[in-house]
This record gives sequence, C-alpha cells and structure tokens, in this order.
Amino acid sequence: MTYSAEIARVGIVVLEDSNTLSLAAAADPLRAANRQAGRMLYRWHFLTPGPADVVLTSGLAIPERPVAGADPVDLLIVVAGFALEPQATPALGAALRRLAGGARWVAGIDGGPRMLARAGLLDGHRATTHWEDLEPFARRFPEITVENARFVADGAVLTSGGAAPAIEMMLHLIGAEHGADLAAQVAGSFIYEPPVQPARPQRRKGLPAGASQVTVRVHALMEARTEDPMRLPDIARAIGISPRALQMRFRRDLGTTPQAHYLSLRLGEAERLLRDTETPVQDIALATGFSSQSAFARAFAAWAGQSASSYRTSFRRAQ
Repeated sequence: MTYSAEIARVGIVVLEDSNTLSLAAAADPLRAANRQAGRMLYRWHFLTPGPADVVLTSGLAIPERPVAGADPVDLLIVVAGFALEPQATPALGAALRRLAGGARWVAGIDGGPRMLARAGLLDGHRATTHWEDLEPFARRFPEITVENARFVADGAVLTSGGAAPAIEMMLHLIGAEHGADLAAQVAGSFIYEPPVQPARPQRRKGLPAGASQVTVRVHALMEARTEDPMRLPDIARAIGISPRALQMRFRRDLGTTPQAHYLSLRLGEAERLLRDTETPVQDIALATGFSSQSAFARAFAAWAGQSASSYRTSFRRAQ
C-alpha cells in the first residue's frame, strides 16, 4: 500500500498522575504503525503542562517540555488521570486551543476529555470519558453529548474512556489515515483483537471470560442502577428469564448469588467514592442505594472489615 509522504506531527500532552498504560496506548500504536509501514508515518513529542517534569502514577517521569512553546501539530492527544481540576489552568487551556486550531485530529484519553472540555474543544461534539467521571462530566458540560462508550469518534474529535479503549481509538485513527489493512497489522503486532462493538458501554468491574450473555446483561443493569437498586424479580423480568434461572446462572458463572454480586458492586462504588472524592459518608450511602447511613455502615464494615470513615482515613494516610 502507498502511504502519504507527509509525516504527521503528534503532540502528546501528559498530565501529572496519568496512568502509564494510558500513555503507552497513545504512543505505541503510532510506533507500531511506523514499523509495519516500513517508514515514518508519525513523529511525536511528549509535552508537559509547564516547565517541570511530570510524574506518572507508576513513578515514571516525563521530562519537561512545556506545551505553551510547542510547535504546531497534526494530531493533538491529551492524556490525563487523577487530580484534574488543579491542573486545568487557563494557560493550559489556551495552549490546547492553539494547538487544536491547526490539528487534523484532537484526542483525549482517560481524564484527557475533561481537559479538552475545559478548553472548550468538545463543545457540540459527542464524547466519552472514564466511567468514574461520566455522570459528573455530563452535568458539568451540558453542551457535550456524553456517551457511555469505550471510545467515541465524532469526526476528527476522538475520546476514550481508558487505556484499553485508547488502543481501539488509535487503531481507528490509523485506519482512517492509512487504511484498515495497516490498522489490522498494528493490532496483530500487539496480539490484540478489538471488540466487535467498540461503542458498547464501559464496565466498572470485569467479568470472567466465560460469563454468559445473561450474566453480562444483568451485570450491566446492576452497574447502571447502583443509586436506585432494582429488585431481583424486576431484573429477571427485564432480561426475560425467571428469578430461579437467574440465580442458577450466577452460581454457575460467578459462584455467587445475584444479590451478593449486586451488593458487591454497590459497595465497590462506595469504596471508590471514599477513596477518590470528598463526598460525605451520608451522601455516599444514598448514592449507593442504602436507605440509611446506619444500613450502609453495617454493610460496608462487614464487607471491608472496617468502617467507612476508618477506610477513608487509612487510605489518605497511605498516600
């Protein structure tokens, strides 16, 4: 196949506390595309918000190369993870708008979509972000059509919910620029098989590979209703099987009951809120479907072996 003679200039903006896998998912498909094509298709630089090294959650450091002074790019990618709001400075927003103005593609990975949204670069577009931030993201940016998907391609604006979907997003971009054959070669070099439905909703908790479609569908229903839990008969009715059959399917697939699995999902969400937010415990109880703080306190203590407040305190001390 004949590829464009032009070498695409790529700027990968990396924020503090990004995940290493998300960064690799952005850069390594470009490297693999160069290798599979047998020549340079993409040349990239890692850019930092300011004149200081950026440290990823793994401890890996990205040397400082301020985005404010970066040369024009054809592809702008923003990779972000935690502690987003303090990093969303007016200067960063201005730098992103400047680079995006001359780019063919603009992409955000993990927390990157929030930084693009803060810069006004997703207004009027369809977009996604990591499932932990989907609901707050939709409330904060009503001018964006937010979708719960692994990745969203809205023309030349690409957004991904996390590291694995970012690989799919980059394969989409490579295929759009250089053809499906090259994208397939890149996927093959990673021994990676993209899902049949890239727009399927993100899952908060993985399931065993052999889980049946019934279990997968029930799991998705449960994840969507942690704040207002559904009754088991209503779940069974929505799926089109009997409650007894549902019990048997969960026993076979997951070795537990649907009720226990549902409670585990709700308490897992409570754990995340305790760990990653300042939400009061009383509000967390309501957000995870408990009728009272005392009911939540008993369930969480039995599940985690300590109270919710103790968990939050011990986690903060360990940071």
